[in-house]
Amino acid sequence: MAEDRLRAGGGRPGAWIWISAIVVMLIGVALAVGGVWLITLGGSWYYVAAAIGFIVTGVLLVMRRPLALWLYALVVLGTLAWAVWEIGFDWWPLAARGDIIFLVGLWLLMPWITRRLTAAGRPPAAWRGAGLALSASLAVAAVAGVVALASDLHDQAGSLPGAQAAAGQTGGGGVPVDDWQAYGHSSLGDRYSPLTQITPDNADTLKVAWTYHTGDIRGPGDPVETTYELTPLKIGQTVYICTPHDWAIALDADTGAQKWKFDPRIEERKNLQHLTCRGVSYHEQAPGEAAAPNGECPQRIFLPTADARLIALDAKTGQPCPGFGQNGTVNLWEGMADPKAHAGMYYSTSPPVVTRDLVIIAGEVTDNYSTDEPSGVIRAYDVNTGKLVWNFDPGNPDQTAPIGPGQSYTKNSPNSWIVSSADEQLGLVYIPLGNQTPDQWGADRPPNTERFSSSIIALDIATGKLRWVYQTVHHDLWDMDVPSQPSLVDLDTAQGKVPALVQSTKRGDIYVLDRRTGTPIIPAPERPVPQGAVPPDHSAPTQPFSELTFLQPPLQESDMWGATPFDQLACRVRFRSLRYDGIFTPPSLQGSIVYPGNFGIIDWGGLAVDPVRQIAFANPDYFAFYSKLSPRKQTGQAEQGGAPTSNGGAEQQKADELGGNPMFGTPYSVDMGPLVSPLGLPCQRPPWGYVAGVDLKSGKIAWMHRNGTIRDSAPVPLPFRMGVPSLGGPIVTAGGVAFLTSTLDYYVRAYDVTTGRQLWEDRLPAGAQATPITYRSAATGRQYLVVVAGGHGSLGTKPGDSIIAYDLPGRG
Repeated sequence: MAEDRLRAGGGRPGAWIWISAIVVMLIGVALAVGGVWLITLGGSWYYVAAAIGFIVTGVLLVMRRPLALWLYALVVLGTLAWAVWEIGFDWWPLAARGDIIFLVGLWLLMPWITRRLTAAGRPPAAWRGAGLALSASLAVAAVAGVVALASDLHDQAGSLPGAQAAAGQTGGGGVPVDDWQAYGHSSLGDRYSPLTQITPDNADTLKVAWTYHTGDIRGPGDPVETTYELTPLKIGQTVYICTPHDWAIALDADTGAQKWKFDPRIEERKNLQHLTCRGVSYHEQAPGEAAAPNGECPQRIFLPTADARLIALDAKTGQPCPGFGQNGTVNLWEGMADPKAHAGMYYSTSPPVVTRDLVIIAGEVTDNYSTDEPSGVIRAYDVNTGKLVWNFDPGNPDQTAPIGPGQSYTKNSPNSWIVSSADEQLGLVYIPLGNQTPDQWGADRPPNTERFSSSIIALDIATGKLRWVYQTVHHDLWDMDVPSQPSLVDLDTAQGKVPALVQSTKRGDIYVLDRRTGTPIIPAPERPVPQGAVPPDHSAPTQPFSELTFLQPPLQESDMWGATPFDQLACRVRFRSLRYDGIFTPPSLQGSIVYPGNFGIIDWGGLAVDPVRQIAFANPDYFAFYSKLSPRKQTGQAEQGGAPTSNGGAEQQKADELGGNPMFGTPYSVDMGPLVSPLGLPCQRPPWGYVAGVDLKSGKIAWMHRNGTIRDSAPVPLPFRMGVPSLGGPIVTAGGVAFLTSTLDYYVRAYDVTTGRQLWEDRLPAGAQATPITYRSAATGRQYLVVVAGGHGSLGTKPGDSIIAYDLPGRG
């Protein structure tokens, strides 16, 4: 009797088939609702077909028909066929399309399900043929998964020209071989060291030599974007660093022991958008150069601060140089209009360029807050006295002589927030410019803004006069600032050796220009781009597209991704709901996809260039964003702009509290951010981050490999090498090794520059969104690698305060 009840589906074991049927039907209903929505938007019909399969399977389970397994086998095979047709044997997109379906199939094969599928009048083994069919379909899906797992459709194998034996004999840009004297190693900005002690053959033996903790930890009152984006310097036997709160610290190059520390005691403001210091700058009095008053500070460190000061410090003692400005300090608010109203909205996050007898500095302004913001002026000061020598205001470019008393620079002109480069032989400084804020609205931009936004400019070092300008994005509505330091390298071409400038960009194009004239060496023809900006704004009809590019094809619905079919379906609906016509789709009231996103394919870390081999190492990223314009009510006082304080009206308060982008002074605010699923995962399929090698002579990408794992991004620490974004830059050495720390997982890695093969990695105690350096100790002869692991607030990586040096065991 008991056996008969179980066979008929009665009793407690039979409850599983009801539960399973309900779950299967609920999955079907969820897919049906989303699938119908997707169809109305012009998307795939698959989800509705799959929904029907799930719902009917659930009904057949309730009826205890073996046909349920036959039908579900068709769902499995149909899903597999559709997935392979859409994306091929690409493991992560394939797995996301079939994971839930595969697991449900395994569940339906469990004996507490199959042995209930024996309705009255059917033999007890009636389920076996259906079970065999479902098992076979799952086996086919598993084989397809194994094939996809063994494939790497995103790997581009290749090699770069080999290393040259003489590469390590001299330093570039006048920097001694052992040192790293500027943010980009030298004023050339190539991030290249001529050292050869660390090679592809021994890099895997690198060990920690010393660790220093700065003690500067992010506090509860600090802005979200409190970051360690530091690139240290090494001069002689001293390493110089700064911290987010602008402490300047000197360390022993062999031991990491602190030599001195200077705290400028910055005036912190709640409206600071960033709190970071990417580095300090160095100047040493050259033979024949005019000495500082009283011979003070023959070697000096220049420290920019978050309250808009430029401080000169004695490199030996860390004390301010009293003859520079006022007691060692130049106030960068001088000449700015309405400094009290704009307090906290301007400062230099990046170290200045020191060239000849000048220190040249620019600054960032608060993004997307209003049309009434500080000037983007670039200024040159005497390195000894701090006297203003010239100023280049993009809003008033012809007047470079120092402004007089009572005069002020043009408000809200395009600014430069990253490091510049200099060629002292040509007498030019090369400055990457950002956009005029707000980024997503350009209806009222004046002619000089249209000329200089998102461009590279060359200025005469001595006078600040404009020599040439090259614009990478016309009428920028996408925050596509020129985000990184230009790299200066002499290239062999069919016309002979040409002094070149290599500029990476957020949009992924690499512009290679003759740095004498700004003329492209690698062609960058103008091409039509999408139109239809919200009136009265407009879009530029064309944009310059370099033939050397990391730009990938436009996104498609099939590129949408998720951990399960459900969040992938949600991403497909979102993709179809937003406007997207490819790169340069204008911001819209509907909402637009921004791809490449504001994060950039290459951001402030830039490229590392080997000037001898004439190659580059890059870490491109791929992450879509969205932007959506929303009409705003006029709110009087808030509409006048000014500092984002809590007393500027209800709307201004809301913008402060929510971290919004109010764009005061325009008809709209803008909502923007990464394009992610309801689970917070990227909506586009991986990989999201690579390392890549570029042959600058041929203008070709030689190799490209996924880079980084989701260990520190996933809810559980899974070491899947999916390729994750990186924010920060690489360095290369004459030894043929590149180093990178800036991925979202907490590692420092070494690579063979020739092939991109990973040679070594070491776990770091925190996020390392910074660019490392390498140097050699004159005292011990050891080559060190120094990395910074302090975290990045806006990326959510673990905060810290570690400066870590590595070297080769037994060396020296």
